[in-house]
Amino acid sequence: MSVCRARIALGRSLTHSRPQSVLRTQPSRRYASTESSAPQTTSPRTQSKWRTFLQLVGRVTLVTVVGSGALFYYVARKDRTPGEQLPHDPTKKTLVVLGSGWGATSLLQKLDTTDYNVVVISPRNYFLFTPLLPSVAVGTLNPHSIIQPTRYITRHKTRTVSVIEAAATDVDPIAKTVTFADESEIQGLVSSTTLKYDYLVYAVGAETQTFNIPGVKENACFMKELDDADLTHRRFLDCLESAAFPGQTSEEIDRLLHIVVVGGGPTGIELSGEVHDYLEEDLRNWYPELSSHIKISLVEALPSVLPMFSKKLIEYTESTFKEANIDILTKTMVKEIKDKSIVVQGPDGTKREIPCGMVVWAAGNTLRKVTKDLMAKLPEHQTNRRGLNVDDHLRLEGTSGSVFALGDCTATSYAPTAQVASQQGSYLARVFKLIARRDALSTELQQLESQGLLEGEKLKQKEDLVRQLEKVEKMKLFKYTHEGSLAYIGSEKAIADLPFGVGNLAIGGVATYLFWRSAYLSRLFSLRNRTLVASDWLKVRFFGRDVSRD
Repeated sequence: MSVCRARIALGRSLTHSRPQSVLRTQPSRRYASTESSAPQTTSPRTQSKWRTFLQLVGRVTLVTVVGSGALFYYVARKDRTPGEQLPHDPTKKTLVVLGSGWGATSLLQKLDTTDYNVVVISPRNYFLFTPLLPSVAVGTLNPHSIIQPTRYITRHKTRTVSVIEAAATDVDPIAKTVTFADESEIQGLVSSTTLKYDYLVYAVGAETQTFNIPGVKENACFMKELDDADLTHRRFLDCLESAAFPGQTSEEIDRLLHIVVVGGGPTGIELSGEVHDYLEEDLRNWYPELSSHIKISLVEALPSVLPMFSKKLIEYTESTFKEANIDILTKTMVKEIKDKSIVVQGPDGTKREIPCGMVVWAAGNTLRKVTKDLMAKLPEHQTNRRGLNVDDHLRLEGTSGSVFALGDCTATSYAPTAQVASQQGSYLARVFKLIARRDALSTELQQLESQGLLEGEKLKQKEDLVRQLEKVEKMKLFKYTHEGSLAYIGSEKAIADLPFGVGNLAIGGVATYLFWRSAYLSRLFSLRNRTLVASDWLKVRFFGRDVSRD
């Protein structure tokens, strides 16, 4: 009986448990059926493709960032750690380079120093990227961002290059000597000496032309050297702070905040545009009570500004300046610059005195004293008042090929621009390579001829040397290739006159402004300068220009 009861109880238990099991499983089946019948927006295959694509993009981005960072570090590290150099070789000829501007620096970059013992003499131990000086004058760029120490270039050359910070005071083309002096604040026991050269590259540049107008040197700021840009920046901030001093009359505030720029070339135009940007982007925020008093005037003696650009771009520049409230006074000559005013003569011949706080002088170049003294030593060949006469190989006339001259100190058919000097420097590097080859062949030929009568194999060797010498002597003439003209005109606009086909392409606007920036970045001589300038531009974009006065 107990066994039967147990079996009956077990059967009841199984009977009661089965419906519960079925009830538990049925909802899951219905849920699964409902889920499978719902529309699927993204198939697993599509999700897999997107996941693969995003993973690929992420990997490419990671590799690009890491690779670019590694390359940047490698190049920067290489620039900072130059290797060993060959010492001076007494058997090599001495090549002296006077200057560290566009021409001299371009020459040093391309020159093969294994052929010569090279000595660089310049009153400054760096190269200055002059087209960006107006940006330094208003605080857009840090002064050290646009200079490249000369030793950064020479220390990476194969043979040691001596760099001497000194000013050339005399050049003797007959004795082949250069006299130079240390003009720094701290001097040693020896402050002047003379060096003998075999070849000389004369690239001392020019200084600012004042046309003997009274008061220019005493009262105007120049825009030629790095110190000029620093002085202009400080004086402009001085005018602002003096205008903000309590008790100033409205007339005095207007005078203090009137900035006059003399010179309608690229430097004067770019400086006017930079000052306008400084006003609109920064000074209106920090000097709201003074910003309406700031006035910019541009004085030009010629009938129009930017004579090297097309008429279309000149008109575009003038209309842009008109919108920016920058006055352009063409056909106007400066007669005198006083402490608190400037005297000009208009196209009708009448003179008037214009009150102003500061004058920036950007009106032409003139020869340095050492260049005038050199010309006086060669009176038969150096008769051009504009500069040194050179032939088509850039050899200084009257020096038998031992002196070469380039850049602003010469009188050629080309405009005295950085572009011309840079191409001349590259050309001279190729010329000196040929000269070294010529000198080596001449020495070898002299040694061969000193052996007396030449017959057989030695005669053939002599004839071969003569043919090589004749080939080397046929050096190509210097030929300038114009790469275009650029100028920044303010309000994030620029103009460009570029060679295109058989004519020129004249463009202007915001897109040209971006091209102007990229072109200047590419022309800077090192990764260091490009990085510093780009970071300065970004800093100003985010934080604005500094208005503190040191």
